[in-house]
Amino acid sequence: MAGQSRTDIKAGLQVKIVLKQDQKRGTLTDGVVKDILTKSSFHPHGIKVRLITGQVGRVKEICNQE
Repeated sequence: MAGQSRTDIKAGLQVKIVLKQDQKRGTLTDGVVKDILTKSSFHPHGIKVRLITGQVGRVKEICNQE
């Protein structure tokens, strides 16, 4: 599932994000959402989140939904 809609993303969700420095390569980073940083309800490149590790990036995949 893509992470373009803010309503699909919640704190504690396991996701794959692309970090700013990895955008050209498209390398994905696994992690758990701590904060949702995008204020709009939809973003075509993915909702920006902060992981519990402190890394910030745009959601490309949602690994589980609870």
